[in-house]
Amino acid sequence: MTVWLEAAILENFLLDADLLYLAEVATRTRVKWWRLFLAAAIGAAEAVVFPLLSLPLWAAYAVKLLGGALLCLVAVSSKSAKRHLLVIAVFFALTFALGGALTAIYTFAGISYAEGSGYLVEQAPVGLAVGAGGVLLILISLAARAAYRYKKVQSNLLRCILRHGGREVTWQGYADSGNLLTFRGMPVSVISAAACIALFGTGARETGRMYIKTACGGREAPVFECEEMCIEAGKKTYRRRGVYLTVGDVGGGYPLILSTALMEA
Repeated sequence: MTVWLEAAILENFLLDADLLYLAEVATRTRVKWWRLFLAAAIGAAEAVVFPLLSLPLWAAYAVKLLGGALLCLVAVSSKSAKRHLLVIAVFFALTFALGGALTAIYTFAGISYAEGSGYLVEQAPVGLAVGAGGVLLILISLAARAAYRYKKVQSNLLRCILRHGGREVTWQGYADSGNLLTFRGMPVSVISAAACIALFGTGARETGRMYIKTACGGREAPVFECEEMCIEAGKKTYRRRGVYLTVGDVGGGYPLILSTALMEA
């Protein structure tokens, strides 16, 4: 079997860099590029030297596992042992995922496989493995961003109990730091039209009106005063009386957009 040294070094360098970057992004670890590239270079050197060693099967797996852990230790600058272990676990999970994907691709394409030696370089182009790593990089990055967005939204959803005129409703409210609406110097939260009717009834009297600027211009909206609102944020409960609410477009599956000022002193 003919092995092109430059191709092997380039392929392993790019794949290790991809996987290390993904592991750090997925664990929200700060990426230091010089450490990442140094670790990828060590991984490329390991890949070239490893086939030259004559090791029993158990020792070969042990060396590969220790080598992968070493790359993560070099790439991550954190002093936290927990952070290192987390990155190592994600790195190996991604490595196995990429290996499984390449196995499926190579089997489907009919590329020869030599047991214990890896795929033959002549029949497995460098671009194929690197391309698969790039696709995995994109997919994992998109999935991680979506997961973090979902987690952020969920962490801002708070249980709210509103009482007015003998009525009591319990809703999930979204605490939006971008809600800077005020009326008479007090913060204003936004509720949907249906929620307004459920809380105040059809004959509710407006406390006043306010002008709201939107991306499409501006509009006047009614302001209502709720007698009491209780906001449960973790172990803390905030009780506020005389809370101002206005009617607006509320999306996301929750009827109330809270002003974070309600949870400040």
